Amino acid sequence: MTANFSSALWAETLKLRRSKVPLFTAIGFSMAPLFGGLFMIILKDPEAARSMGLISAKAQLAAGTAEWATLFNMLAQATAVGGAIVFGIFTAWLFGREFSDRTAKELLALPTPREAIIGAKFIVMAIWTLLLTVWCYVLGLVIGTLVDIPGWSSELLRSATVDILGAGALTIILLPFVAFFASAGKGELPPFGWLILTVVLAQVAAITGWGDWFPWAIPALFSGAVGPRSEFMGVHSYIIIIFTSLMGIAITFYWWRTVDQTR
Repeated sequence: MTANFSSALWAETLKLRRSKVPLFTAIGFSMAPLFGGLFMIILKDPEAARSMGLISAKAQLAAGTAEWATLFNMLAQATAVGGAIVFGIFTAWLFGREFSDRTAKELLALPTPREAIIGAKFIVMAIWTLLLTVWCYVLGLVIGTLVDIPGWSSELLRSATVDILGAGALTIILLPFVAFFASAGKGELPPFGWLILTVVLAQVAAITGWGDWFPWAIPALFSGAVGPRSEFMGVHSYIIIIFTSLMGIAITFYWWRTVDQTR
């Protein structure tokens, strides 16, 4: 079993290296810290930004100050909300590409257990999305340093690290449901529909005050999008999101083990 899993993991890693999808997701996720840096430049000197053409003369800037706390808060929210979309797109591609390419039957004809194939996909998914989260965090640090914004402190750095990486981790553990819809839907379109649905429902749940009970709203609450997470989340929130993740993993494995593949 170990040899089968190693072979499946090597194959999935090779697919990752030869595809442009990971590169596109990295570029897409880089937009968060880049736009965050641009926003810091504008907030530092709005009049200079207008004279440089970065914003129009009629632009109304949102409240905020050019400081590390503001940038970190933007990165945490972008990781939770933008990560759900970018990570979801990557997961949909990872689990649905064989169906879109009509190579699923050839994949399953290999002398490798289905559990090993899906386990390898989950490992690749987790590692790449975690790397994207770390990349967003590190790039944000570099950009904030180059823009030279005030308010840096070691305490703020520790807090921001928890906010950003924690929001990314909570977003990642919800991806098994995207994997399931990519598998059961046999392609990338069904999981895209699922992504849109969960993003919309997460907004509704947060607005109505039920976000701490809705798994897909919890990463945004953790990031501080609506305020300190201690005021909007409880232990039950973490239990719900872990249970949801395990359920997504279980039904994905079950589907691959029991359903006959016809394409």
